Amino acid sequence: MQSASSSSGTQRSAKAQKFHRLLSLPTVDLAALRELLWSGAPEEDPKVRAESWQMLLGYLPPVKDRQPSGLQKKREEYEELRRRHYLPVEAEAPSIDVDAAGILRQIRLDIPRTSPGLPIFSHQRIQQLLERILFIWSVRHPASGYVQGINDLATPFVVVLLASELDCLPEEIDVDAAGDDAFEAVEAGSYWCLTKFLSDIQDHYTNGQPGIQQMVAKLREIVHRIDQKLYDHLEEQGLDFLQLSFRWMNCLLLREFPFPCVIRLWDTYISEPLEGFSSFHVYVCAVFLIYWSPQLKQMDYQQLMLFMQKLPTGRWRNQEIETLLAEAFVLKSLFHSSPNHLNPR
Repeated sequence: MQSASSSSGTQRSAKAQKFHRLLSLPTVDLAALRELLWSGAPEEDPKVRAESWQMLLGYLPPVKDRQPSGLQKKREEYEELRRRHYLPVEAEAPSIDVDAAGILRQIRLDIPRTSPGLPIFSHQRIQQLLERILFIWSVRHPASGYVQGINDLATPFVVVLLASELDCLPEEIDVDAAGDDAFEAVEAGSYWCLTKFLSDIQDHYTNGQPGIQQMVAKLREIVHRIDQKLYDHLEEQGLDFLQLSFRWMNCLLLREFPFPCVIRLWDTYISEPLEGFSSFHVYVCAVFLIYWSPQLKQMDYQQLMLFMQKLPTGRWRNQEIETLLAEAFVLKSLFHSSPNHLNPR
C-alpha cells in the first residue's frame, strides 16, 4: 500500500505545500503555524498534522536541531513516570493506595466504552495504552484526579500520532502493524499532548467543576443575546442550560460529531492563541445550538431531551465544521468588540 504522505512535493496540495515549507525551516515560526493550522491540516498528509499538533502543544521543539534530543528527553521522562506510577499496577503490588485503586477501577470501566464507533479502541493494545496514560495523568493531578470524559479527550491524540507513525490515513490504521518503538512514541506523545491540552481546562474536573459552570453560564448569556426566541422557548420548557450542554463542555463536542470532524475541530482548538481554546469553544457551542434553533423551537421538554442526546450529525463532514468554526469566529469577534450590539432589543 502506498503511504498517505509518500507523494512528491509536486503532487502535494497547495495547503500541504504551505505546511511543508513552514515545518522544514530551521526554526518554525509558531505564530505562522497557528495561523495555518487554524484553517485545518491537509487530510492527505498525517505526518503534517501530528507534527503541527505536537509542536503547538510544546512536545516537539520548534528548532529542528533540538527535536531529536527534545523528544528523547520527554520520552525518557514519560518512561520514568510509567515506572514510578504504573509499574506497581502491572505488578499488582499491595502498596497501591485506595484512591489510586478507585481511579484505576473507574478507568477500566470507561475504556471499553471509549469511542465505540472506532474499531481501534476495542483493540487490547490501545486499551492498555489508554489505561496507562489516563492512570498516570490522574495520579499526577490529584486536584482533579480521573473524571469520566477525560478518556474521550485522549483519543484524538492517539489516532493522529498513530496515523503519523504508520504513515496512513486515520481510517486505515492497523494497530498490529505498529512496532513496539512506534507504539511507545505514540504513548509518550499522547500523554504529553493530553497533559498540555488539559492544562487549559483543568478546572473542568476539580471539585464542583467551576470551569464547566462558567462556560455554561457564558453559553446561556450568548444565546440569550443572539436568539432570544430560542432562549425563551428553552426556559418555558424548563430545559436547563447545564443539562443541555454539560456533555459538550465536558467532552468538548467529541461525542457529537463523526471522529474525522472532531480531528478537524481540534486543528483549530490546538491553534487557538496562548490563552487557550476554552473561550472559543463556548462560541462554537453557541453556533452549534443555534444551528438547530428552528427544530428546537417546535419541541416540548421530552422531545428536546431526546433530540439533544443524539443530534443528527452522523453525516456531517469537514465542510460543516468549517462553517461552524467560521461563524463562531465572527460571533466571538462581534461579542468581544462590541457586546452591547448583541443585546436583545
